[in-house]
Amino acid sequence: MIKVEAQKFAEEWVAAWNSHDMDRIMSHYSNDLTITTPMIKTIMGIEEGALSNLEAIRNYWETALKKVPDLHFELFDAVAGVNSVAIYYKSIMEKRVIEVMFLDDNGKVNKMYAHYS
Repeated sequence: MIKVEAQKFAEEWVAAWNSHDMDRIMSHYSNDLTITTPMIKTIMGIEEGALSNLEAIRNYWETALKKVPDLHFELFDAVAGVNSVAIYYKSIMEKRVIEVMFLDDNGKVNKMYAHYS
């Protein structure tokens, strides 16, 4: 992945989240997705902060969107890595977030780690 591709991916990813359209959001992710984020612990009460079942992940995101109906992300930057992208953005409560996403051969996210300020 190069910078231009990372930026394009990040812009579409942020737009999907800002649309609150769950099918559009899910279109970025593979069926074998694993995510790790402190927000899982906060929203779902799952101590390890990780989910690896696509249905459970979708449920978590739907729950989050219900709890934060005005959710809006603001993209700051995106950087490319080897089969990965890191997206830096502003989230809820003015939190700054870096999500590192690893992509499969189809360009879908199959592993994600989120880091919050």
